[in-house]
Amino acid sequence: MITTSCKSEISKEDQLIAKAKAIHDRIITLDTHCDINVKNFTDDVNYSQDLDTQITLPKMKAGGLDVAWLVVYTGQDSLTEKGYEDAYKNAMSKFDAIHKLVNDIAPNDIELAVTSDDVRRIDAKGKKVAMIGIENGYPVGLDISNVEKFYNLGARYMSLSHNGHSQLCDSNTGESDDIWLHNGLSELGKEVVTEMNRLGMMIDVSHPSKEVMKQMIELSKAPIIASHSSARALCDHSRNLDDEQLGWLKKNGGVIQTVAFTSYLNTEKFENRVGIEVEIAKEILDSMGVKWVERKDQKLMSADERNTYYGHLGKMVPIRKKKLATMTDLPPAVDVSDFVNHIDYLVKKIGIYHVGISSDFDGGGGIEGWSDASETFNVTLELVKRGYTEQQIEQLWSGNLLRVLDKVEAVAKKIQSES
Repeated sequence: MITTSCKSEISKEDQLIAKAKAIHDRIITLDTHCDINVKNFTDDVNYSQDLDTQITLPKMKAGGLDVAWLVVYTGQDSLTEKGYEDAYKNAMSKFDAIHKLVNDIAPNDIELAVTSDDVRRIDAKGKKVAMIGIENGYPVGLDISNVEKFYNLGARYMSLSHNGHSQLCDSNTGESDDIWLHNGLSELGKEVVTEMNRLGMMIDVSHPSKEVMKQMIELSKAPIIASHSSARALCDHSRNLDDEQLGWLKKNGGVIQTVAFTSYLNTEKFENRVGIEVEIAKEILDSMGVKWVERKDQKLMSADERNTYYGHLGKMVPIRKKKLATMTDLPPAVDVSDFVNHIDYLVKKIGIYHVGISSDFDGGGGIEGWSDASETFNVTLELVKRGYTEQQIEQLWSGNLLRVLDKVEAVAKKIQSES
């Protein structure tokens, strides 16, 4: 028999869910960081199908994710002519893949946006929205004209480094050995920042070093973004922003896109759980005839080797998820609550106008409750449970990022009109 108090609790929970669903349906949800593998952009295998990847059109529709920034990612390699040439080819293959998705594979379901007006127009038609970000400026090589070429292909943000120092700037990874290549931005990197301002491309500080971020803000005439980082005060990882950096970001008018990446959210939970998850992953990969590769060693792979390996990981993850669901006495996983703890902290520290949301899906991201795009609603539900208003939730999901994009575009128009 259900007691009156229990009925009341059920009713309250149902009301919260209904309220969250209504908000989720009305607002535009936007995720600034989703990695891609070009092998999933062919006529036979693509995002119109429910692949093992964390992002697909069916998953976006199921979870109510409206906008996915698809990332042109290139791993860091040698600062040589051959390295730049290979990096450029890799970047172009990913641009081609994204354009194939929106133009040939699923033009009735998804469209490319390059402005906030595009986002709203496409969303109003009931389509999903693709946007393009670049993770690592390495493919620019030594030819600054490539920045405009990438902009014309639709790129609207770029990070100047990834894991390892690029020709443009130092990476956060320098913290581990205190070895730096440029002590911030290189001279070419400074020129690229100026060029990004001129074009209207957002500067992404998620992977560059703290000193790089400081120099970028001093140099840039437009607001910056951290496309996928969280709060270092809650999780001491070099990929997160500390309170001083957050202060710089607020003064600059930028936005930090809180990232759903386990090891950037809760160190204790992550470390208690990761050993078990890795052992299960190794067993599954072994059964597939694939050897486990540590994350630090993945960057030593060639682009083709890395893409192939990530494809194997994509097949492994859902199998592991099912196996973990059958196990008892597991340490708790990093979850949506841990994720929103970072949003809470960031909002209190720098204000609601400077905080957004990202997943890093198919690049290592994903947490319990938001393990792929089909579970996107759970983030909105947790925000509603914590008392965020519809306006605030809309700002977090898309409003703040699109505001920065508008400002960057306005600065570019001013620069161009004065030149």
